[in-house]
Amino acid sequence: MSMNRVIHAAVRRDLVRLEDALGKISGTDRQRAADLGRAYANLHRELTHHHETEEQLIFPVLSGLGVDTTLLGEMDMEHHAMAEALSGTARVMDRYVGTAAVGDAVTAKESVVHARAVVERHLEHEERELEPVFMPHLESPEWKVVEKQIRSQPPGQAGRFFAWIQDGTGIEEQRYLASTMPAPVRFVLSRILGHAYHRDVAPVWRA
Repeated sequence: MSMNRVIHAAVRRDLVRLEDALGKISGTDRQRAADLGRAYANLHRELTHHHETEEQLIFPVLSGLGVDTTLLGEMDMEHHAMAEALSGTARVMDRYVGTAAVGDAVTAKESVVHARAVVERHLEHEERELEPVFMPHLESPEWKVVEKQIRSQPPGQAGRFFAWIQDGTGIEEQRYLASTMPAPVRFVLSRILGHAYHRDVAPVWRA
């Protein structure tokens, strides 16, 4: 388990939730459409930020530590494929939000299914091939610098992130987070600084 896998688990959960929710649309419900659009926008934003952080901060350091540049190039290409698939889903989700029509919900679900497949190929590839390569470097001075940069987020952004990754998290992820961060810190980040997520996004998945 790693923070990378905690994030991947949150991505997978949201894609499954969205696919399931869109599959249950049976009539015009503008509020539900708006809610699902808002939840997808949150996922899109968090996943985009995650991959941009990898490209701008993590991959250059891994390259300097001797990680195969061919593998890093494959990761980069997969990021571009995901960005395209996710942007396509954003467009059809926007259309569904605008119309709340059942037909547009069906189209949106089909797009989510496609995006989920593209994302899963990358996540599985990264977990299988890249993680075993970079895990031995987690205590290196170079990695510590990257960690510090990653953690330098505005409070609201950090709170939203921690609220998101803990919304419906599994036992393994909970244990990992508990082992790396005191419970009071997790509470402040998620429940206080992340209150906007709990107000605007989390209820969408409970409906």
